[in-house]
Amino acid sequence: MMAETSTSKRLAIFPASGGLGGGIYHYLFEQRLISPIDVVLISRNPGKVPEKYKAAGVTTRQADYDKPETLTHAFEGVSYLMLISYASIEHEHRANVHKLAIDAARASGVRHIFYSSLAYAGDGQSSSAAFVMQAHLDTEAYLASLSKQDPSFTYTSIREGIYTEAIPIYTSFLNFESPAETICIPHSGSGPGVAWAKRDELAEASARLIAAYTKSPNLFPHTNKTVLLSGSQAWSLSDTVGLIGNIVGKKISIQEVSLDAYLQQPHIESAKGYGSGDRALRMATAFDAMKQGETAVVSPLLAQLLGREPESLEVTLKSIVNGA
Repeated sequence: MMAETSTSKRLAIFPASGGLGGGIYHYLFEQRLISPIDVVLISRNPGKVPEKYKAAGVTTRQADYDKPETLTHAFEGVSYLMLISYASIEHEHRANVHKLAIDAARASGVRHIFYSSLAYAGDGQSSSAAFVMQAHLDTEAYLASLSKQDPSFTYTSIREGIYTEAIPIYTSFLNFESPAETICIPHSGSGPGVAWAKRDELAEASARLIAAYTKSPNLFPHTNKTVLLSGSQAWSLSDTVGLIGNIVGKKISIQEVSLDAYLQQPHIESAKGYGSGDRALRMATAFDAMKQGETAVVSPLLAQLLGREPESLEVTLKSIVNGA
């Protein structure tokens, strides 16, 4: 652990691991948006923070969502927190550990929390057909209730766009190296679609959002609000897999099947990280949300924060396919 500094306004990122958390602090430091000496990176494995950032003065601490006792002192001396959501599709446990982290942060003096939500429920809606969104909605509601009770506490919920990198989850775990010609899902492939967003660009934009607040809290336009970061265009699932087919040189199409038929596919039952039974069933509710247009909402904010148009879906997919 690095020695603590005496900086009065400090930002913490928790968990400071994984693609989004790691990407956020990478852009904060590499684009010199915030000095490393003003940042505390909190994770289960602090040793994984790159040595160059430790040498630059970043503070590392150990804490774990699943070990509530580690949260008690994790946020001491911190004014602002980027809270990355618990990595799970679960509802009650996920919402509960978020609440414990928020309470620990406030008890330690954190005055503003950025929360990484998800881009279901459109741009500010408070309900969703997707099971994976329920814990996010609970957390957003909890943050809003706290800010109403205590005007000195504020928040910004960032609904991070549906990752382009997550396309396999929504296409029956399509294998980019050897894609199936027919994708069987409980969705026709037509309809509103998804405003896919590149995870790295979401991290960069989130970093810029955080930096804007820390530099001028009183002028920040997104205090006590939910904001949406999305791609610049909504793609139907059929058009998405058609584009993948063009890239790999193979015709790929979607066949709509019943929910039961979808769940009974061996590769769905054994999909790593999702499992069979209730978990697969709960994940399938994402298709209901898509049919209702929840993931098709396009916001200009991602482009505004990046200062450029987001990378096109085709460019991102080519990179993914070539790296598969």
